[in-house]
Amino acid sequence: MIRATSFNGKTVAVFGLGSSGIASARSLVSGGATVAAWDDGEAGRNAAAQEGIPLVDLSQADWSHFSALVLTPGVPLTHPEPHWTVKKARASGVEIIGDIEIFARERAAHAPNAPFIAITGTNGKSTTTALIAHILRHAGRDVQLGGNIGRAVLTLEEPAPERFHIVEMSSFQIDLTPTLKPTVGVMLNMTPDHLDRHGTIENYAAVKERLVEGAEIAAVGIDDDFGLAMLQRRVRVGPAIAFSAEKSLAPGYSLLDDTIICSNREALAVKLGSLRGIATLRGKHNAQNALAAVAAVRECLNWLGQSSDIDWQGALSSFLGLPHRMEEIGRIGNVLFVNDSKATNADSTEKALLSFPRDVFWIVGGRPKAGGIAALEKYFGGIAKAYLIGESSEDFARTLNGSVAFERSGTLDAAVSAAARDATASTGVEPVVLLSPACASYDQFRNFEIRGESFRQLVEALPGVVMRRAS
Repeated sequence: MIRATSFNGKTVAVFGLGSSGIASARSLVSGGATVAAWDDGEAGRNAAAQEGIPLVDLSQADWSHFSALVLTPGVPLTHPEPHWTVKKARASGVEIIGDIEIFARERAAHAPNAPFIAITGTNGKSTTTALIAHILRHAGRDVQLGGNIGRAVLTLEEPAPERFHIVEMSSFQIDLTPTLKPTVGVMLNMTPDHLDRHGTIENYAAVKERLVEGAEIAAVGIDDDFGLAMLQRRVRVGPAIAFSAEKSLAPGYSLLDDTIICSNREALAVKLGSLRGIATLRGKHNAQNALAAVAAVRECLNWLGQSSDIDWQGALSSFLGLPHRMEEIGRIGNVLFVNDSKATNADSTEKALLSFPRDVFWIVGGRPKAGGIAALEKYFGGIAKAYLIGESSEDFARTLNGSVAFERSGTLDAAVSAAARDATASTGVEPVVLLSPACASYDQFRNFEIRGESFRQLVEALPGVVMRRAS
């Protein structure tokens, strides 16, 4: 655990008592702070009480006593309107921060040169973060992985000169980290998302950009206009490197016949590793993730004065991928079953349909996002049949009507059964039963992880299936 010594002797309010909130409270208490913790939900308060964390009803508290409010990232800071705790904090001049800000202050106070790689972007954050950690571990480094993936950051081991902290950050977390200054800041891509929390895509992009603004080195994906503009602004003020899955770069990281290369300004290229045949890094979106990961690790090692001559190919080839993200879970003969439950919007599902361009038996639906699946029309030709589940069924049926054969399965179990039946009867070379819902899960499942695990269990129960390892 990382102790919040920078708050020693201070009184701190903590709101939101999920895993990160409880970890923050424990860190603060361990560091010598007095904590007043609260949650609107009884379950959160009970969980904190079981941990011995002091509970104070912040709606009735005297906010003039607080030095800071540590806010869970899921609580609105600005849009659609500030949460009541935010209003109280601002009215009393109390700073509002998150758990990663506590980490940043402890690193600055005790180990300012400890390697810290922070990753953000709209899509691909978790895969890129996990791949960075995997590459470094493959190279024998001491690695701590957390933030928006896996463990809350304050439950990790303390920053140290030879210990790499690899931290995924959402826009909500960046908004709560005013002194963010990673060794390498990675910005992957920008597409519209979380506009209910940021108001406009411009506001959303501005928050994301803070991660690379404060970095010692910025690694920026330039395959969208927002990323390109961020790179152009960053190069005026500090070290930056670009990566692209679409363009050849000099200088920068790009692809040459599926091989990751790093070129200097004279276009002299170093080959670092091939993505060909690596199932866990299939598709252009994963090529961008791999480019970002290689760039982040190599630039960080160079910045630290350490050798970047590591086994890139071995590290890439041994990456197991993440559950629920283009996860190949099993086969029946030549039929492949893929769990892409993490695809909760059309933009994410587009990546899967690009990766499997034909003979797709597509399980789609749930609680729909704005725009539905209309943006995916250009990929309908590769879909053999669609199986509609959840609240979106009638809307998606209208979109698919006349373009793609479909049936209203209603539930995931019915969809898996029907898709397996049809795929195994297909004459395609490698038919794919693809769960890529393009929707939130909340109509039928508590989260996308539970939806994906349900898919795995349903596939495992099919006659004749050979399952791959669980991620």
